[in-house]
Amino acid sequence: MSDVKTITTPLTDEAVAHLRAGDNVLIQGTIYTGRDAAHKKLADLIAAGAALPFDLRGQIIFYVGPTPARPGKPIGSAGPTTSYRMDAFAPALHELGLKASIGKGSRSAEVKESLKKHKAVYLAVTGGAAALVSKSIQKAEVVAYPELGPEAIQKLEVKDFPAQVINDMYGGDIYEEGRRRYERK
Repeated sequence: MSDVKTITTPLTDEAVAHLRAGDNVLIQGTIYTGRDAAHKKLADLIAAGAALPFDLRGQIIFYVGPTPARPGKPIGSAGPTTSYRMDAFAPALHELGLKASIGKGSRSAEVKESLKKHKAVYLAVTGGAAALVSKSIQKAEVVAYPELGPEAIQKLEVKDFPAQVINDMYGGDIYEEGRRRYERK
């Protein structure tokens, strides 16, 4: 593992090129939220050739459905959801410039190929650390699909948002590397 790297959105190809599977990162800037229902709505817009509710270029989508905010807080607990549920949608979003997604669990072979093709990364946040993660979220506002409740797309302003690079743009996969390291020979 490497030292912690700070990355700031919007991400550039150069910034993504410096990230390797296993790197710990602190994210600064804007990230967006989105889960299954929101991804389906985005996919429908893409299929119809319609404009998306935000520009994907250089952005990060966090797969989360946060709990309601307590008084004086921008957001409630914000734990990652299982990423493979968004795998069918990820390549089309990468093609439009999405540079990273944050969730938990492994990604499909198609998503890993898309990361390489479009110079993007997949990041993970430890499940169960939702309260800790929410402390790095400074501001939250719904930007699309308020009818989805906690699954609406929100624009989050973050400072020192902790994550780890699971899949890099070179084909690195920290989960696969870990399995190989500890499997019986």
